[in-house]
Amino acid sequence: MHPVAFRIVAIFPLVFTLACNVASATVAIPDPVLDEPLSATKGERVAVVAGGCFWGIQAVFEHVKGVIDVKAGYAGGSADTAHYEIVSSGRTGHAESVRIKYDPSQISYGQLLKVFFSVAHDPTELNRQGPDYGTQYRSAIFCSNEGQERIGKAYIDQLNQAKVFGAPIVTVISVGNSFYEAEAYHQDYAVHHPNEPYIVINDLPKVASLRKQFPNLYVSR
Repeated sequence: MHPVAFRIVAIFPLVFTLACNVASATVAIPDPVLDEPLSATKGERVAVVAGGCFWGIQAVFEHVKGVIDVKAGYAGGSADTAHYEIVSSGRTGHAESVRIKYDPSQISYGQLLKVFFSVAHDPTELNRQGPDYGTQYRSAIFCSNEGQERIGKAYIDQLNQAKVFGAPIVTVISVGNSFYEAEAYHQDYAVHHPNEPYIVINDLPKVASLRKQFPNLYVSR
């Protein structure tokens, strides 16, 4: 069965598991102590994160104030294996990821990570999110520079020390990985397929949680 079709069909026996996953991922967490200051002028910076199926992560960040553009794709592996059918094997080193272009005068990198950890996914699940299993669904932050790395590591330490979650955060941080855009049919998948069971059960609740928990950051598109 095609991986996309399997992802949609396979959710029916796992509705309860998904419901639990969504509940555990929508956790109120503190602001990062270490963060970049808001820029005095408009600009464009990039953040790349991974946390399960990229459909839902993209859907969340497309509704965040200050975000200019979000693309689904792959990070952690090489260019020649950055294709959905190959990445789905779990043997490429890639994770399903999103590249977030944002205006640093409107939102900081740390605030993007706050959304990532609180409503976009469950950072305590190792190599999985809900019904999706494999290293391609791991929780990861792909930093473009050492400043992002410092903020990410400090925030994870902060959240672990505060015992915000019921288990340790397993998010992996790395620097310098290339991002490769996914196939066109994956882009804005939740927007184009809002009634698919997978989207309804697993991804739309994340967007709803963003709107509820972060009313000052939520924007409609």
